Amino acid sequence: MKIHADLNRRAVVNSEELDWVASPLPGVERRMLERDGAESGRATTIVRYAPGSHFSSHVHTGGEEYLVLDGVFSDETGDFGPGMYVRNPVGSRHRPHSEDGCVIFVKLWQMEPDDREYVRIDTNKAEWLPGPVDGVSLMALHRRGLEEVSLVKAAPGSSFPRHSHDQGEEILVLDGVIEDEHGRYPKGTWIRDPAGSAHTPFSTEGATLYVKTGHLKTEN
Repeated sequence: MKIHADLNRRAVVNSEELDWVASPLPGVERRMLERDGAESGRATTIVRYAPGSHFSSHVHTGGEEYLVLDGVFSDETGDFGPGMYVRNPVGSRHRPHSEDGCVIFVKLWQMEPDDREYVRIDTNKAEWLPGPVDGVSLMALHRRGLEEVSLVKAAPGSSFPRHSHDQGEEILVLDGVIEDEHGRYPKGTWIRDPAGSAHTPFSTEGATLYVKTGHLKTEN
């Protein structure tokens, strides 16, 4: 299965317009944003757990990164409510479930083999720092080499200067609306701009974003 699998191409998906697709396990459904493989391989997905549903115990051969969007997601290591950012490294194992139901943004098979750090950050409590321009705040979630993961909060009327992303950029609009010269992106929109791309983003209404940069190498 290939969905937006070419990392050299720009991809824009409004996840809230996608149908929920059943997973192999009852009560677990997905909105597939990016996929290269069937049930194993690179994937970026919105996943919904019905109350009382669970996934069987499994190993994350390529690592797992997720942000809880709604509800409470649980495994042997704890209960993770809205706003929890989690990284489970290559080789980690767990048996996830949700007692009351939840929705999470998940990235699989996108970690370097030697990235062994477990990360647990409650973004409701972590510190916002001044961003690169007025009206923009940043919350750092993870940094390793060129790869950086952050939350970005843009106040209404804020704008960024035109800039490029030598190693690409990925955005999930968590709240509000972000825009650039290519389009307008409301809550739920996932954007992947390839290595070497450039844009001039702004937000008339204000927005909160998940942003990852430095992780999309040019593929020949």
